Amino acid sequence: MSSHAATIDHHHDVTTSTGIPNKKLFMWAFLASDCMFFGALISTHLIYRLHPPPGSPSPQKIFSIELTSFSTFILLMSSLLMALAVNAIQKSHIKSTRHNLLGTIFFGLIFLGCQVYEFTHFVHEKGLTLSNSLFGSTFYTLTGTHGCHVAIGVLWLILMYIRSFKPADAEAGRPWLAVAFFHFLTFVVTIVAGMATVLGYFHARQLHEPLGQFVGQNLLAVGTSIVGLAILAFLGRSRVPVEFGEANAIDVESMGLYWHFVDIVWIVIFTAVYLLEYL
Repeated sequence: MSSHAATIDHHHDVTTSTGIPNKKLFMWAFLASDCMFFGALISTHLIYRLHPPPGSPSPQKIFSIELTSFSTFILLMSSLLMALAVNAIQKSHIKSTRHNLLGTIFFGLIFLGCQVYEFTHFVHEKGLTLSNSLFGSTFYTLTGTHGCHVAIGVLWLILMYIRSFKPADAEAGRPWLAVAFFHFLTFVVTIVAGMATVLGYFHARQLHEPLGQFVGQNLLAVGTSIVGLAILAFLGRSRVPVEFGEANAIDVESMGLYWHFVDIVWIVIFTAVYLLEYL
């Protein structure tokens, strides 16, 4: 194992003319194009904010900077877990890789839950929609596009996590598709129940409802979330030899590049869209 690990270079690939693995080179090219895409959306929003049309809503009366700051912190912490997952897979620590991938998924879903609640609150409580003002159009287009990127990243993380359970033995790998489907189904049910729990909690906080009343009204969602997490934790204890290992580090690293990019973009959005309104 040590001699095999010594032959793997996670930063260079001698089989390519550039010395950079093709997967990583492709990811960098994609992220470069995405930089221009987000740059156009952010610039458009800032230009219209500098010259707002008459009757534009006041962002300070709409935004909840506390909630957005919390979701920003959560997303930044997910980058730490993603970096730990990359480091773990480079050392063939599969169990640690799975734990950090699960943590990244969990934090990414909290961020999405906060964004869904924020959008719902803005539409129903503040009256800000996609079509009733120029500010709403640029705001929802920009932050919604970023939210789609986070959702895609979460789906990618889930598939990578499930991929880590593929058995190394060909005979044991035959029913693996059924096991993978069960993993994915468990994730879907847990995510739906978890999102319902998060949204219900934020709604209860807004109405100043006691915690016991919140649990009673959302007992099914809370119970399903706990059971789903328990099943995922139990499945993660599998000790069957797997095909996933140090050779797959470039796959996790490419996914990490995407996730870090999404986090960096959100820092720019949080500063340009939210914080500048309070200066």
